[in-house]
Order: sequence, then structure tokens, then C-alpha cells
Amino acid sequence: MTDLFSAKDDPASDRSRPLADRLRPRSLGEVTGQEHLTGPEGALTRMIASGSLGSMIFWGPPGTGKTTVARLLAGETNLAFEQISAIFSGVADLKKVFEMARARKMSGRQTLLFVDEIHRFNRAQQDSFLPVMEDGTIVLVGATTENPSFELNAALLSRARVLVFHPHDEASLIALMQRAEEHEGKPLPLDEEARASLVRMADGDGRAILTLAEEVWRAAREGEIFNVERVQQIVQRRAPVYDKGQDGHYNLISALHKSVRGSDPDAALYYLCRMFDAGEDPLFIGRRLVRMASEDIGLADPQALVICNAAKDAYDYLGSPEGELALAQACVYLATAPKSNAVYTAFAAAMRVAKENGSLVPPKHILNAPTKLMKGEGYGKGYAYDHDQPEAFSGQNYFPDALGRQTFYNPPERGFEREIRKRIEYWNRLRVERGE
Repeated sequence: MTDLFSAKDDPASDRSRPLADRLRPRSLGEVTGQEHLTGPEGALTRMIASGSLGSMIFWGPPGTGKTTVARLLAGETNLAFEQISAIFSGVADLKKVFEMARARKMSGRQTLLFVDEIHRFNRAQQDSFLPVMEDGTIVLVGATTENPSFELNAALLSRARVLVFHPHDEASLIALMQRAEEHEGKPLPLDEEARASLVRMADGDGRAILTLAEEVWRAAREGEIFNVERVQQIVQRRAPVYDKGQDGHYNLISALHKSVRGSDPDAALYYLCRMFDAGEDPLFIGRRLVRMASEDIGLADPQALVICNAAKDAYDYLGSPEGELALAQACVYLATAPKSNAVYTAFAAAMRVAKENGSLVPPKHILNAPTKLMKGEGYGKGYAYDHDQPEAFSGQNYFPDALGRQTFYNPPERGFEREIRKRIEYWNRLRVERGE
């Protein structure tokens, strides 16, 4: 009969743990994919060599080793390790941890407090860390998948160093897969193409590659080798790392917008499809395309706004997947259209002047005078009806007298014609290249 203490050494007990847990690194040197932090010249390696740790925020996607590295840091520096999750912890839990840390400090030992998902704490809870960080009661290591600049208090950030954890690259994921094979003492039953597919499915997540490998071993029968189609059926397809309300959402829409602005239809389509694939609301994308038509194309091609509105309406009418093609069509049109932000910058400048100068009265000569009193005050006096002027242009001033003549709209000289010609030349060159 085994008890709780002998169970640790029981092979059967070890096999019940997930593979990712069994392969957790036991030293910083075993950590893969974060050489800029844990390599010989890494930031954490240098920090440990100095003999002193400061509070830190680990920022990076899931499965990049944030929790593991925090545990290893405590071991390397002989600090007591405490771990809490902001999802399940409140003020009472924090007080208990702080009291235990104070007791340890009195006995001469500092505490490394690892807080997972630290961005889930509200502003007041984040502030509660400040006193115990300042007096050295704890060394705080917070982990977050969200941008600390937006999610954490400035006071907390000023007392902690932000270290960025990168997604695992292909070489790092392959190394983890090989380590799993060595640990299990057998190769994964996959052909070369299926191995490469498994790496892509992991999507930069080290924990995911080990979990997927474990699923493959569970499903394989004696002597069976899986191809790409079979392995996708077995493990299903892992959803892309993308939170529609957080960083992934904003990063991809930013990449789409800048690709359109940079007149790269291929990159724009790629990011558009990334967002479709991740489950983004197509009508959100449609609204952003309408915005791009006004902000980046403007009057260089007035038809862009019409096309984007039509694409949005087409999706609303057709739904998915047919309506997505209309949005893709609008996306390519915007990317290949001539660009001008003259209206966008003119609007911003005019809005700034309007806010800064208050309720200035328009000049009297452009005001209507429906009563004798108003006529006596000079309303409408001297107004020149533009249609009666040579070339239908009077050139009179329309701004308030106190403001004087302003210039907001500065389109490039003959910009529309020049951009149209460039686009025609571009398409002619493409036709030649295609042999059309």
C-alpha cells in the first residue's frame, strides 16, 4: 500500500501526470524558446549571477514558460515560492500571503510571490502589492498575456521590470517534440509532413505541442503511422491564439489596416483571413474597411467608400461564408486604390480649431436677413452669389472675422490623376507579367 509520500516515486503515479508537467524544466538551462532571457547572456541569467532579484512582470502568450521560469528563479535564489492566481484570489487571500511573507522575512528569508493572470486584479488590488514590494517583503513576479501598459497600474509598472516571453518558434517546438520522444523512449507515429503539421497546430505554444504529442501516442495502434489528414482527425484543429477582446484582436486589425494603407493586397488578404479564421465578427471587419476608405483613400478614389458600404451590406444579406468574399473584394480594392489622407487630416485640423476658438459668429455678409432689424444690423450685406460670378467663384471670406482665413484641406497637386495613372501602370505591368 502506498501513501502520499511514496506515491511521488511510483512510476504509475508519474505516468498519470500530463506529459507537459513531467517534462517541465528543472533548471533555467533547460528552458527552450526564451534564450534572450534564460540563455548564457540572458536578462534573467545575469540577474541571478548578480545575486539579487527585483520584481518583474512576465508578458507573453500561453505556453511560453512563464510559470516554470518563476519557479526556477525561486529555486536558483533560495527564495520561498508562493503562487496565486488572480482568477481565484481576492483581497483576503492576498492578506494571508503577505502575512506569511512578513513572517518569513523576520526569520531572514524573502518570498517570491508568483501571480498568474495578474491583469485580472482590479486597480485597488494591484495597489495592495506596492507596500510589500517597497519594503522587500516580497519579490513580485506577475504573469500576463495582455499588454501591461494597458492592464496594469503605472505605480506597479514603475516598481517592476517587464520581461517579454516570445512564442516558441519552429526550432524550439521541434526540440520540445524530440525531448518528449526521448522521455517516452519511442518516436511519434507520424510521417514527416504530419510532424510539420503538428508543429503548426501548436501555434507557438510549448505546452500545446506536448499535449498534442500525448494525444497522438494515445490514439496510435501498434505499427500505425499517421499522415496529415489522419492526425488532424485525431487531435482536431487547435483554435488560433486570438482573443477578440484583447491584444490579438487589436494586433491583427492594426496589421490589416496598415497593410491596406501600404497598398499590399496580399498582406491585407492574409490578415483578413487570419481574422476570419479566428472567428472575428465579419461586420466588425466591414466597419473597419469603411473607416479605411474614409481615412486612407478619401477623395483620391471616392468610389472606395461606396464599395466598402456595399460589401458590408452584402455580408449582412448573404451571411457566412458567401458574404466574406464581398469583404475580401473590398479589402483588395482598398489596398490597390490610390491613397490620400487629405480629408482625414483636414477634418482633424478643423475640429481642433473649432474646439479651441469657441462659438465665433460667422461673418455677417453670409448670414440670412429675414427681418428689417437684421438687415439694419448688416446681415447679408455685400454677399456675392457665387453662381453669378465669373467661373462661379467669388473668393469671398466665409470664416468668422476673429478667426480669419484658414486652410485645412491640402490635397496633393493633381494627386487623383497621378494616382490613377500609377494604378493603370501597375495593372498593365501585372498583365504583362501574367502574359495576358
